[in-house]
Amino acid sequence: MKNKKNISGKFYHFWKILGPGLVTGASDDDPSGIATYSQAGAAYGLSTLWTALITFPLMASIQEMCARIGLVTSHGLAGTLKAHYSRPILYLMLLFSFPAIVMNIGADIAGMGAVGNLLFPSIPAAYFSIVFTLVLLVSIIYLPYQKFAAVLKYLCVVLLVYLIVPFLYEQDWAKVLKAAFIPTIQFDKDFIGILVAILGTTISPYLFFWQTTMEVEAMKQKRKHLVINKKIIGDMQQDVDFGTLFSNVVMFFIILTTGTVLFNAGIHRIDTVEQAAQALKPLAGNAAYILFAVGVIGTGFLAIPVLSGSLSYIITETFGWKQGLDKTFNKAKAFYVIIAISLILGLSLNYVGISPIKALIYSAILYGLTAPVLIAIILHISNNKKIMGKNTNGMTSNILGFATFLLMTITAVILVYMQLTEK
Repeated sequence: MKNKKNISGKFYHFWKILGPGLVTGASDDDPSGIATYSQAGAAYGLSTLWTALITFPLMASIQEMCARIGLVTSHGLAGTLKAHYSRPILYLMLLFSFPAIVMNIGADIAGMGAVGNLLFPSIPAAYFSIVFTLVLLVSIIYLPYQKFAAVLKYLCVVLLVYLIVPFLYEQDWAKVLKAAFIPTIQFDKDFIGILVAILGTTISPYLFFWQTTMEVEAMKQKRKHLVINKKIIGDMQQDVDFGTLFSNVVMFFIILTTGTVLFNAGIHRIDTVEQAAQALKPLAGNAAYILFAVGVIGTGFLAIPVLSGSLSYIITETFGWKQGLDKTFNKAKAFYVIIAISLILGLSLNYVGISPIKALIYSAILYGLTAPVLIAIILHISNNKKIMGKNTNGMTSNILGFATFLLMTITAVILVYMQLTEK
């Protein structure tokens, strides 16, 4: 009995620690990310499964640095950039981030609407998209911060459905383990392209901004902590590591599902999440189809507030306007208006001839171009004793961070080259 109480007490403490890191990690598996992982699995089977393992330590190291910056400086990433770096760098980040994030929001809204239509065919996808956008907007504006943060935290549970789906279909687990631990690389344009897409959707700049500002917001709610001590840093690292691991486990299982069910059935082209869900229905059964589709809608409700919130934090911190999800609409009008505009612009992309797939391609290009610059700046801030004091990077953080910088730089070069040479 005592052991049960200890276990439940430890679980409760761990769940309490989880917050910004879990939400940030889980929001990385948004509908557009699911589409990318689905296409990777459908096109190449289990050949890209190893990327889920490789990207975990890289993503975790950068997100941990961002979280630490937020804790130590009490400013978001944009605010820290504004205080310690030249304005052109900040404005350049804003210039690239705005269209990339809006297009990502548009692609996610379209994916949610299309999947809603699959579940309820009598209701057009456009109606679902409008309703989902309105629900998101009202929730973000009117829910108090603590309730909003709790909603996002519990929405992460929706991602567990993707851990169930592969078990509804017979798997060759020896083959799965081999694909996970022995990297396979095909030196052709399409395969390199899908690797670039996976990396771009996993290590995305908007997550850097969100992670930093959410740590600041969370600390505002815990006003008793005035000094950043080892316990606070330790709790943050657990949160970030678990959130990133959770994100990559979900990524692993989505590639596993589509890489066995769809690839083995000869379905090698998946452009949208609804295509992935639809293709699963006759092959893996109604349960897999429904779980996959419901997961898309749940991840959209989780990711879109993160996307729109990140953009609003970037803009309001850049221009010194009042911001924060902990503030009411009347106390931070510009902050919430920017969120509303980003959602409306994202929704409107579905009606101006920009397809969700094109939106994903364009946003991936912009993310790919800005990520290396931002990672270099994050590394510089994290090693700057004038900014971070005693909480600068350790050797492991620097090794992983520099490896991420090199990988994202090479990715950006490949991405640009592919776009310039594409006929």
